[in-house]
Amino acid sequence: MDHLHIDWSQLPTYNTIMALFSGASLISVAHTGKKILTGEVNPKGWSLNFFVLGFVLTLTGAHMTLTWPLAKYFPFDNIIFGEPVLALGVLNLVLSFLFWNKADEILHSIYPLQYICKLLSPLKIIFYGLGLMLISISIAGVNFEFFAAPKEEPVSGYFADYPWLEAWGLSSVFFGAGVAAFLSAYFITHYQKQTIQTSWIAMLDYIALNVTGWFFLIFGALNYYTHIGLILKTGQ
Repeated sequence: MDHLHIDWSQLPTYNTIMALFSGASLISVAHTGKKILTGEVNPKGWSLNFFVLGFVLTLTGAHMTLTWPLAKYFPFDNIIFGEPVLALGVLNLVLSFLFWNKADEILHSIYPLQYICKLLSPLKIIFYGLGLMLISISIAGVNFEFFAAPKEEPVSGYFADYPWLEAWGLSSVFFGAGVAAFLSAYFITHYQKQTIQTSWIAMLDYIALNVTGWFFLIFGALNYYTHIGLILKTGQ
């Protein structure tokens, strides 16, 4: 039986840390929003967190997006991984700058959430665009089944004979992240006008960001094992 061989010099892969930090970013946004709602304000700490996430995501996302194709075997990776990560990384840097530069105003604001949402309001069109992008990727994932792992990859390879399974699984997460982007835009629009502390929008957005964030984080962490195994099994 022929075994899969891959020239890894032609297939740079670091969607491990990209998935891990993307997940951490979504979780951080959810938890930061919750802290603001409950009055536990720590803008300088949030700024440092978003800077670390944004720096790594922007660097890796930009390289994958601008190096075409980054991987000659799977050039669509530039689109499905590189571009969303680049956008997420830049947004993290924007949040880092906002929380650092406006720390005093946020700390002394009577309604810090309303103040922050007013500052972020012009970005809501970007969130709607990101939502459409992520949902489009999820639909493409189901139709073209490009998320399926080869048999040689540990763990994920057990489902290689059922490519629809991983396609639907990962596509569902991308879809959930797209929904979270729409909810975040609606959240910003709602809370720049309201001073109430809870709403169904906040709850749904918190859940969507957390569920998709933890999936990406755990999946990225698992990929450190599966990708190392795949490289050892298929390297030439």
